[in-house]
Amino acid sequence: MNYLFKLAALCILGVFINSCKSKGKAPLAPKPTPPTIVDILIARPQPISNILEANGTIIANEFVELRPEVNGRLTYLNIPEGKNITAGTVLAKINDADLRAQIYKSKVNLDLAQKTVERFKKLLDVSGINQSDYDIALNSVNGYRADIAYTQSLISKTVIRAPFSGVAGLRQVSPGAYVSPSTVIATLQQVSNVKIDFTLPEAYGNVVRTGEVVDVLLDPSSTIRAKATIIATEPGANTSTRNLKVRAQLREGKINPGAFVKVFIDEGKLRSSIMVPTNAIIPEDKTNQVIVVKDGIANFIPVETGNRETNLVEILSGINAGDSIVVSGVLFARPKTKVQVRSVKKINELQQKDSSAMK
Repeated sequence: MNYLFKLAALCILGVFINSCKSKGKAPLAPKPTPPTIVDILIARPQPISNILEANGTIIANEFVELRPEVNGRLTYLNIPEGKNITAGTVLAKINDADLRAQIYKSKVNLDLAQKTVERFKKLLDVSGINQSDYDIALNSVNGYRADIAYTQSLISKTVIRAPFSGVAGLRQVSPGAYVSPSTVIATLQQVSNVKIDFTLPEAYGNVVRTGEVVDVLLDPSSTIRAKATIIATEPGANTSTRNLKVRAQLREGKINPGAFVKVFIDEGKLRSSIMVPTNAIIPEDKTNQVIVVKDGIANFIPVETGNRETNLVEILSGINAGDSIVVSGVLFARPKTKVQVRSVKKINELQQKDSSAMK
């Protein structure tokens, strides 16, 4: 019995010792997070496109809305819609009967005033009247002449002539209509030498020079480009858009005013810049960032971007030649964490990959 008691005590002691040992063991350390696998691109300067592309609008060489200068009823209307018109051609005439009657009345009064002046002149020579009476009569003659000239100018305003040679637009009124200076009778456009208006960012103001030849794509379905010559630029940039307005004269090709065209301008200087794929850019509220790998650590670097091509972005500042830029695995990398470089890509490989993905 005593033997059994000792055996039980030894078993209990052994269990107690084992439990104490198990409590004294340190917890297992968590497994380390594996590094993010990425592909990189070695930043190297390369030539970039120096062709600027802008949207343009065709405008007529000359354009005018034909409006009357006075109120009245149209007694004559000759607007050959869509036809060529020679400068000086009478296009419309407004009723001027009242004005002609006013001229006739003024001529009658002028004739009487001139006869009075002649009589007063004879009397003045013999001191038959005062000099003031003669001056009053002479002033009446000059007044009637002024009335006739004024009324004649009003009559000339009742005639609408073509200010230049061009193509007439669609007629907006009919003969017999009552018109006013706010009434548009028709339009007249000179479409033989059309112009192109387009805008450029003010940063390229030094690129645009008067007399420079630019390429113009008139038909989006064709690759044939016409030539145009820059004739003028606005002296100041638009305060809202910060763009410069440029005007060019189309040297060849035929297109209707109001049409949309593409203008291509040679920037005129060769330069090299670091280009990265668009998917390597991390957009932020105020700046953009790229991930640069240094000593196996991901570093998020703010960058300033420039021109954009099909799937590449120019980096103006923030990274240097030779930096390792992450081009895949961008979404999984975290600042100041380890990354594992799987491969080094070339810029042409990334372009081909993006082109095939778009197809």
